[in-house]
Amino acid sequence: MNITIHSSFLPQNDPDASLAFYREVLGFEVRNDVGYNGLRWITVGPPGQPDVNIVLFPPSASPGVTDDEKRTIAEMMAKGTYGIMLLATPNLDATFEKIQASGAEIVEEPTEQPYGVRDCAIRDPAGNLLRVQQRR
Repeated sequence: MNITIHSSFLPQNDPDASLAFYREVLGFEVRNDVGYNGLRWITVGPPGQPDVNIVLFPPSASPGVTDDEKRTIAEMMAKGTYGIMLLATPNLDATFEKIQASGAEIVEEPTEQPYGVRDCAIRDPAGNLLRVQQRR
């Protein structure tokens, strides 16, 4: 078998803020920006990795999600416990400085973790937790 990860989904509740964060703060390319019924699905990805995509989607548009579930999702997003992604960089300190200078929410400054990685944690505008790890 030859299976790769093509796209991963992260929720967003403000497409313009999410687009600005992923494009301007993280430097990702915009690969697609699709609107439907007043909602937007935005696909971004790191330059030089055209086969790796993050789809920023409106969770309220997910089929079959009840109103109670929508409220739970909104609460989890607000707490930063709904969407999580691990990113990697060759220079964690320089990356962290740029992210911090942007005004992004910092959860944890660069730290040597007991499980063997050095990373930091931030939140995107929707509250998704992003850990940025130092490549070794």
